[in-house]
Amino acid sequence: MDITGSTTGQLLDAMQNGTVSAVEVTQAYLNEISAHGETVGAFLSVDSEGSLTQAAEVDRKRSSGESLGKLAGLPVAVKDNICTKGLATTCASRMLENFVPPYDAHVTTQLQNADAIIIGKANLDEFAMGSSTENSALQVTRNPWNIDHAPGGSSGGSAAAVGARLASMGIGSDTGGSIRQPASFCGVVGMKPTYGRVSRYGLVAFASSLDQIGPFATDVTGTARLLESIAGYDVRDSTSVDRPVPGYSATVEQPLENLRVGVVSEFFGEGIDSDVDASIRAAIDVYRSLGAEVSEVSLPHTRYAVATYYLIACSEASSNLARYDGVHYGRRAEQFENMIDMYAASRAEGFGAEVKRRIMLGVFALSEGYSDQYYLKGLKVRRLIRNDFDAAFENVDVLAGPTCPTPAFKIGELVDDPLQMYLSDICTISANLAGIPGVSVPAGFSSNGLPIGLQLLAGPFEEEKLLRAARMFERETVWHTKRPSFS
Repeated sequence: MDITGSTTGQLLDAMQNGTVSAVEVTQAYLNEISAHGETVGAFLSVDSEGSLTQAAEVDRKRSSGESLGKLAGLPVAVKDNICTKGLATTCASRMLENFVPPYDAHVTTQLQNADAIIIGKANLDEFAMGSSTENSALQVTRNPWNIDHAPGGSSGGSAAAVGARLASMGIGSDTGGSIRQPASFCGVVGMKPTYGRVSRYGLVAFASSLDQIGPFATDVTGTARLLESIAGYDVRDSTSVDRPVPGYSATVEQPLENLRVGVVSEFFGEGIDSDVDASIRAAIDVYRSLGAEVSEVSLPHTRYAVATYYLIACSEASSNLARYDGVHYGRRAEQFENMIDMYAASRAEGFGAEVKRRIMLGVFALSEGYSDQYYLKGLKVRRLIRNDFDAAFENVDVLAGPTCPTPAFKIGELVDDPLQMYLSDICTISANLAGIPGVSVPAGFSSNGLPIGLQLLAGPFEEEKLLRAARMFERETVWHTKRPSFS
């Protein structure tokens, strides 16, 4: 059996019928990490001993007839801004380079309750601020389809791990596209749930009103299975919404009748790559062939999404990261003259250039005399963006368009052009501002062999509809079955 080439469903069936054990599955992924991990650079740490111990416990439970969780024996890569008790959680920053949490995030506990195997912690842009994983202070992550190209960000490590088949599934966080964009770049499925659907307890905060944890997998069914395992109400997160979690994996195979697909005209504007345009229009034709009603939809305030996002996200980041001062949390400078100097030196040494840039933008936007002009105005435009979506969903079930305007760019290509880097998230940012769910599904390849993702969006808490619509497309295509050649 080709373990690392199998879907999550195939692996679960094989372990259930005794074809393979959880230890064998975990060891197969560890072997892949040994062979290709250094090339891809997806993991900041790999818990070989701990993951094999977890796998052995799953095998023991199975052999003794004990009940098992929905992810029993499946190795998962967890983004390194999500707390794992006893395992370092660095946020890919010098500031937290040696931080080992004394507690688990809610999502970590949910994975353990589902008997998943946490195989390692995945690289990211520092404090989840970036679109390429080049902002990691600890190492470079490369796109498994072409190691000269970026895997996307900020959850680039998790996406690359799943894309390279170094883990069966991954967990990321999405503040402005940080799950969907790297999923598109790495040729996997990635989903941002509705804000409040998955607890943020134990997620190191970037922008608290935008951050949301979500799943990666090689197919839609695996994504559904992982989402239903981590979603749900958590009293420790004041933004967690107390709503029942549907059985996503039980309904994902059911096609949607009378599906109405809205094609977002603003996502096909200036700057879209010709290969991306052709692939996404071909994907929309697949829905037409399935009998869906396809119409063009306008989200007129999309043009303001990037500016609005960076005002709000940077403002919240400057507040959230104020705690890292050399006293309460994180790195403390070794040489300083007084208390003020210690604060300044510790933050200067601990934060990278992109984090500093966003803190300064946020402090300015919140400063006296400017908060009304910038931050509060941003909140008002955010409401208008949400209104656009509410109006659109009165007439369509899902919205469709490219996840990103281009395939993966080369490493270093945009590192000195932050504005162009920010614009790579132009199709994903508005969903975070509106708090709605979105998913990226493999939908083709560029002329130079890089993956292209189709983005689908739905109304709040309509993840079940979104996954079913995504599976309708996936069932008719083969893009999700492709693997990078080195694998």
